[in-house]
Amino acid sequence: MVGAGLAGLAAARYAVGQGHQVIVLEGSDAVGGRIRTDHVDGFLLDRGFQLFNPAYPEAERVLDLDELDLRPFVAGAEIIMSSRGKRRAVRVADPRREPAWTLSTLTAPLGSPLSTSRFGVYALTRALRSPAALRNEPDVTALEALRRAGADSTLIERLLRPFLSGVFLESELTTSRRFLDLVLRSFVRGTPSLPAQGMQAIPEQLAVGLDVRLQSPVRSVRPHEVALDGGETWKADAIIVATDPETAGRLLPDVHVPAARSVTTWYYRPDVPPESLAQGRPVLIVDGARRGPLLNTVVPSHAAPAYSPPGVALVSASALGVRDTTAQERAVRDHLGWMYGAHTERWELIARYTISYALPAMPVPLDVRRPVSLGHGLYVAGDHRDTSSIQGALVSGRRAAESAIAEGTAA
Repeated sequence: MVGAGLAGLAAARYAVGQGHQVIVLEGSDAVGGRIRTDHVDGFLLDRGFQLFNPAYPEAERVLDLDELDLRPFVAGAEIIMSSRGKRRAVRVADPRREPAWTLSTLTAPLGSPLSTSRFGVYALTRALRSPAALRNEPDVTALEALRRAGADSTLIERLLRPFLSGVFLESELTTSRRFLDLVLRSFVRGTPSLPAQGMQAIPEQLAVGLDVRLQSPVRSVRPHEVALDGGETWKADAIIVATDPETAGRLLPDVHVPAARSVTTWYYRPDVPPESLAQGRPVLIVDGARRGPLLNTVVPSHAAPAYSPPGVALVSASALGVRDTTAQERAVRDHLGWMYGAHTERWELIARYTISYALPAMPVPLDVRRPVSLGHGLYVAGDHRDTSSIQGALVSGRRAAESAIAEGTAA
């Protein structure tokens, strides 16, 4: 097994559970791949803002959700708008889970009541259908799917585009409706959450009991042989490459590498009491007018207190693309000031994560079950083989292991 991200760990766990011997080779100093958490001055910093939805079917099968000690976010969003030149925060949420926000949700200026109800029906029907049925529907872009569902331009521009841009990591909503439908299904059925001790708790749980060899970067892969950078070689009946897409494309030239979606996330320590931000609630905040660079911002420590020292808040803010200049960070502070209604000049920048390949693109038409067997005992796994999500990574790992076993070999 090459790679100890979610896909590689899921594949290894499945194969071990079927009685096969597995060695996982990982080039970095810890498991997790793109899901890592750093400990900095008492803060937990996920490498890029991410959330975990316990409604992912594969996660329910392979993870101990109770052990993750999931801390839920509000099942909704706070939308920042301008009313007569003044900042206005509008709160919308699933009334089943946030009954106190029902009136705000019903009266939010997000389009006509008919448009809102039609979108609600569309989202509900996604939740009631099976993933297989959703994958078999004719594919169009997410934007076209929303329009066909009856969402008007006001609802799209003030809520759906700002919100979904943070999920897809692209603002034009050219992502496949097949992924949109799966996203809506998971949001209706589950509440986005954070593990109490950071997102890396997910891969660490998967790695328990596995033979993972860290700091073992792989130079090349051939049928039944893996060569490490240091010259050492390993023989195997089957090899599953479960790395990031670009590394997979380098090791396995026949693997198509999807276009990259990039993101930059900043973490701040604000100089205000935690309860003064978002009224102390763990809610995703988006700008309905898109006045600045940010996709969204949130206070992770409102959901999971261990993310920050006692009495201190941690603010996460994310923007599309690679943004690493001082001027760009100033624009982020300005935008944060508008979104929180606060002065941000003295907020301490704790860290910035620039992730050039955060997600594989999922354009139309999307094949949600791309081949994992390459022949000659070689297999590939990763979210680029299914959907760009935790669910997709976990499923792809299982599929690759199943394929290797079915073809009479062990990873």
